[in-house]
Amino acid sequence: MRQELQSLPKGLAEDVAKNLVMVAKLIDEDPEEAYAYSKVALRLASRVAAVREAAGFAAYATQKYSEALAEFRAARRMTGSVELWPVMADCERGLGRPERAMAMAGEPEVQKLDKAGQVEMRLVAAGARRDMGQIDAAIVTLQSPELASSSVQPWTARLRYAYADALLSAGREDEAREWFAKALEADKDGATDASDRLAELDGVEFVDAVDAEDESEVEAEDEQDQADELADDESDEDK
Repeated sequence: MRQELQSLPKGLAEDVAKNLVMVAKLIDEDPEEAYAYSKVALRLASRVAAVREAAGFAAYATQKYSEALAEFRAARRMTGSVELWPVMADCERGLGRPERAMAMAGEPEVQKLDKAGQVEMRLVAAGARRDMGQIDAAIVTLQSPELASSSVQPWTARLRYAYADALLSAGREDEAREWFAKALEADKDGATDASDRLAELDGVEFVDAVDAEDESEVEAEDEQDQADELADDESDEDK
């Protein structure tokens, strides 16, 4: 990205860089704000591939899939790279076109992806199968050497989680529990809610500590009110 921005006048490059930094910083915690910054960067430097890509991810994070797809396509035309292929396919899913996502999963571009990209494409393809009601096909799609491997990679937790979720949708609860547990083992960064899904399967209910405190306070206030009313009644009788 830095090299791309060097082609811009210094002041403009700095302004664009500041906006892109804010997009990266906010995209997870405040997608709408990140999207706003991306629009500023896009207005300043629409011919920079990194700007188009950032705008695409910001639009994707706010579920503006048509806009995201257009930006990803623009970035791909500029760079010739295939790395955005899986997220482009997922945009097709977001637009309600899972059959297009499946078609993209069979294109030659997939073979040019690195391992992480190929796993991501497999996740998208499985999601597209589920969108079309083909749950058994989704399960088969996820069955791969990467899923069977005991090695933990950045994608491992999400892959195992998707497989567990598909198994559960197919009514294979025992297998699903096993794979949610495996997903949890690999999920060091909390990228999934595998622990919550396991708890649900085990019938464990979590009570929010704050809510519990609020309920206790309300109960204590009710008891005090009842005691005060009783004391008032006794006082009235004495009179």
